[in-house]
Amino acid sequence: YDGKCVFCRIARREEPGTALLPCEDEDLVCFRDIKPGAPHHYLVVPVKHMGNCKTLKSEHIPLVRRMMEVGKAVLQKNNFNDLNDVRMGFHWPPFCSIAHLHLHVLAPDSQLGFLSRIYYRINSYWFIT
Repeated sequence: YDGKCVFCRIARREEPGTALLPCEDEDLVCFRDIKPGAPHHYLVVPVKHMGNCKTLKSEHIPLVRRMMEVGKAVLQKNNFNDLNDVRMGFHWPPFCSIAHLHLHVLAPDSQLGFLSRIYYRINSYWFIT
């Protein structure tokens, strides 16, 4: 836990302004992005503080898979079922504003605006899927 990390505080329900969405995984939390790039834009975050996506190793593959599954489940709970029209990924440092691992879940991908298409561009220098 890093008391200076806003995502750690959100995960511990210490940020009353951020509502957590129902999540089936006790090691993860999910909430809406404060600057949505799509009609559905959620962040899936480990409760335990982890560095950004550059710190991921092969042993973290199950964690990333669970993060993706939580993202899909939250979309479905919010009446979005076309899982072929979803974009998920991580901002690559130094282009991530919070140094706590978080997966962006955006849908529908087909409705991303011009700037969001750039900011969340698939496998770009700044966003990896």
